[in-house]
Amino acid sequence: MQTRNKIMEDISQLMTNAMGVAQGAKDEAETALKSMMDRWLADRDFVTREEFDAVRAMAQKAREENEALKARIETLEAAKAKK
Repeated sequence: MQTRNKIMEDISQLMTNAMGVAQGAKDEAETALKSMMDRWLADRDFVTREEFDAVRAMAQKAREENEALKARIETLEAAKAKK
């Protein structure tokens, strides 16, 4: 009976070690893949979400200012035409 327990303990320990190695390999593969993806994205000159949102806000503000200036010009031209 002692021999069976020793064999079962050895098998159990072997399986535990194998799971640890598999987990380590998984973590290493994830890290390598993330690093590779980061490099690939950096090489493509993609903008970050924050940069995109900032430029979009600037464009929206410029559009609003343009519309305000257009309305002001129309008002001034209408006033000039009445004179």
